[in-house]
Amino acid sequence: MDEREFSRSGQHASVVGLGTWQLGADWGDVDDKDALAVLEAAAESGVTFFDTADVYGDGRSEETIAAFLSGRPDLHVLVATKMGRRVDQIPENYVLDNFRAWNDRSRRNLGVDRIDLVQLHCPPTAVYSSDEVFDALDTLVEEERVAAYGVSVETVDEALTAIARPGVASVQIILNPFRMKPLQQVLPAAREAGVGIIARVPLASGLLSGKYTKDTVFAANDHRTFNRHGEAFDQGETFSGVDYATGVEAAAEFSALAPEGVTPAQLALAWIVQQPGVTSVIPGARTSEQARANAAAGKLAPLPAETLSAISDLYDRRIKSQVESRW
Repeated sequence: MDEREFSRSGQHASVVGLGTWQLGADWGDVDDKDALAVLEAAAESGVTFFDTADVYGDGRSEETIAAFLSGRPDLHVLVATKMGRRVDQIPENYVLDNFRAWNDRSRRNLGVDRIDLVQLHCPPTAVYSSDEVFDALDTLVEEERVAAYGVSVETVDEALTAIARPGVASVQIILNPFRMKPLQQVLPAAREAGVGIIARVPLASGLLSGKYTKDTVFAANDHRTFNRHGEAFDQGETFSGVDYATGVEAAAEFSALAPEGVTPAQLALAWIVQQPGVTSVIPGARTSEQARANAAAGKLAPLPAETLSAISDLYDRRIKSQVESRW
């Protein structure tokens, strides 16, 4: 699989990575055996980038990655984690002492002395404008606790503020055929600055797989049940903020655009990979079969112009008015 560079840090990641929120929590139950099988299938398929966070299963996701990699010293995988969501979400908590404590815990969980890439995990908006915050992140690099740092954002404005920071190596943002606003300013700004773009929620929480109906029921411990209207965290993280009924109908249209031999999920991932400025897209997977299918999308031929046009038209007609004013 092709790899692309985070220009500011010199690090590389496969164009399709693996998001590991599912391996920790909030997507129903995934046992240890299945979690390790997902990591193995992804690695065997050419994935060289794993994305996790300290709050995914309260560290379980990080520990699972560590357990897997400890048994595969032959693999060269860039591991990114995130920090900041273990405390009340107020800017005053984003200080160096907390960063060091969170970093210590993640390094223990991951079994490493230095983390490849650490990201602030969708912090309060004011954090992006704080010189002290980014000075503290620079200190983590100087202390060799992390090799590089980036941010995970909710909004386009947060992304643009972060890209202007000279030490930011990457910006993680929701980008998919149901969330196109980042194409307008964020991706061009990142390309110009040499900042990597990590595209998350690429399947709109599974909507773009085309497998769900209006009658689909998700488990009680699945965020697609308990955060459908933003009850637990930002609504944009669940179904990309799209109303579920609208999303199901739009997803059926999207599925019809998939070329022969390509699943709707692979179409969505291939669309993201094809956007100039994207470094890696990080779909999650609950099974090894899903992990392999996702990775295969990184090896597809470029989508034809008529397919790209039809995807844009669908977004403009069905989705744009719901999401662009909010994120």
